[in-house]
Amino acid sequence: MCELLGMSANVPTDIVFSFTGLMQRGGRTGPHRDGWGIAFYEGRGLRLFQDPAASSESEVAQLVQRYPIKSEVVIGHIRQANVGNVCPTHILSCVNSGAATGALRTMAS
Repeated sequence: MCELLGMSANVPTDIVFSFTGLMQRGGRTGPHRDGWGIAFYEGRGLRLFQDPAASSESEVAQLVQRYPIKSEVVIGHIRQANVGNVCPTHILSCVNSGAATGALRTMAS
């Protein structure tokens, strides 16, 4: 089971406020402590952060929270592993990063 955070904006915007709430649900105020990820589509590329640790305890998540990355399309994910291991920490993880970029580009259209 997972929870998602998504944003589509007409101008580059940061999601620090919303991500802070999602980050806390990842192990502190919610049960989703089995990894997290967030992807920012930045026109021609993708900036992806992910960690198998609970987002509420993740140093990577704290970095994302402190650094306001501006983007037009963002998707974030916190995970609660009901079955299996904690390996897939982001719904856009894939061997071909172009596929993830393409998915976010489609959302931006």
